[in-house]
Amino acid sequence: LHLLSRRQRQMCIRDRCDTIILKVYKNERIMNNKRLIILGILIVVISIVGKLLWSALSRVKVDDFKPAAVIFLVDSSASNQKALDGQKRTLRQICNLLDPEDQIKILRVSEDAYLIYEGTPFNNSGISKALDAFTKYDSSDYGTAYGLALKKGFNHALAMQKEGYIPGIVVLGDLENEGAIEKQINWDLLPKNVEESKQYMPELSMMFLYAHPEKLDMVKEKLTPVLGEKKLIVSPEQNIDKAVRLFIHALGR
Repeated sequence: LHLLSRRQRQMCIRDRCDTIILKVYKNERIMNNKRLIILGILIVVISIVGKLLWSALSRVKVDDFKPAAVIFLVDSSASNQKALDGQKRTLRQICNLLDPEDQIKILRVSEDAYLIYEGTPFNNSGISKALDAFTKYDSSDYGTAYGLALKKGFNHALAMQKEGYIPGIVVLGDLENEGAIEKQINWDLLPKNVEESKQYMPELSMMFLYAHPEKLDMVKEKLTPVLGEKKLIVSPEQNIDKAVRLFIHALGR
């Protein structure tokens, strides 16, 4: 290089600088291209993983969720009239905590027991009309057909279980056995009947509300060995809110 003229040396140095700059530029382009490729791969991987996770979570949600079917037995007999308004409020309270996919049935219990409403828990007008029309005091009625009502309630619950619903039975009343003996609850046979029903309805929950603590204690004694503590809820009027929360939890909510 020292043998070259000054101008030649300058041109040589410039050529070398241009070569170095070109190499640096090429290296930067290569690095940028690698970064873009890596970034693209990461985006594709994240997208695929995200879709897989979303698909898995969606399937879990669908598989885990089951709608509930709640069968209400509402006592409209003479002995229960004073507590009836509060029991209607409790029924609506439970309905408001259910999901749109759930279903309810309401059976009126007095001298006889029969269905007065079935459908969505959010048809407030329909539920109110049914309760107002069919739970009025009727002086010609005598007795409380709890045994018959529970038999019908189990049949309804079983039918809903076959349709994919989680069944629950709510008894709103004083549990007074009055009237025709064949329509009353046979407390000695009830545990066996519930146990047989559980063979076909393993997720069955039951709740008894508003009865005297003495009667509720008998219910606990008879049915806890069959249903268990979490699937059997009993409560007098004073602890209704807590009982309702426990019942909703028992339905898998």
